[in-house]
Amino acid sequence: MLRLFVFFIAFSFGHTALAEDAQSIDNLHQFASLIRWSGVAFSFIIVFIAWLLLRFTQSIVDGISSQFAQRRMLMQKLQSFFQFFIYMSTGMTVFMLSFRVDERVLALIGGTLAVSVGFALKDLTASFIAGLTIMIDRPFQVGDRVTFEGHYGDIIAIGLRSVRMQTLNDDIITIPNNKFLNEVAMSGNYGALDMQVVIPFYIGMDQDINTARDIIQEAASSSRYIHLPKPVVVLVKQSITDNYLAIQLTCKAYVVDIKFEKLFETDITLRVMQEFRKSDIFPPAIAIQNK
Repeated sequence: MLRLFVFFIAFSFGHTALAEDAQSIDNLHQFASLIRWSGVAFSFIIVFIAWLLLRFTQSIVDGISSQFAQRRMLMQKLQSFFQFFIYMSTGMTVFMLSFRVDERVLALIGGTLAVSVGFALKDLTASFIAGLTIMIDRPFQVGDRVTFEGHYGDIIAIGLRSVRMQTLNDDIITIPNNKFLNEVAMSGNYGALDMQVVIPFYIGMDQDINTARDIIQEAASSSRYIHLPKPVVVLVKQSITDNYLAIQLTCKAYVVDIKFEKLFETDITLRVMQEFRKSDIFPPAIAIQNK
């Protein structure tokens, strides 16, 4: 009885394996029937011609760019569009030559495209929703000077997909809107033209603190970039900077326009350093000994 049971199990598994093998072979035959082998051979020639055409185009663009530097950017843009056209045309031609298009192939292509488009639109949809959130919640506005993920600059455009920032080095940074949903963005002026600028100064512990404070106050108040309706504040505290005991004097003043931020900072620093030398006010000189 046990032998019969074992034989029955072995026969069942063997029959199932044979059925699966037969199904696999049938699927391979169906897939092979969709391929045009003569078209596959001709497709290699099409790909080789496309490669030669791209190399020829690259040499023309390089030659024109070296001769006419002012046309280099235009030629590179045209080359990018041409390369995209060649890639798409070659891909479609190779596909049409290599496969017999029927309802099965169309169904396969439709399913693949649906999945690909779904994955591609996932981030795009998230950025679109985040763009609407930014426009409604308004964490910053166009023209604001913003700090985001280590980047610092002015917001020049807020779109449905991305935000463009121009850094102080004139770099244009494109940031997807969905990044702002989970990260902290700091706006220095939040829609206003003026903005507070914080400039730290350090002097020794034994220096004339009151004189130093008056010098910073006068330099900030008399700067041509200062926004006078806002107060000028100089804060004083003890600090340890690079193993040196120091007095930190922090100047907080408002610049009349955010585009003058660095000019204002430079103007204040140069004049304060000059007056410090005249008044014999020196930087920290008492170091902390490491044990």
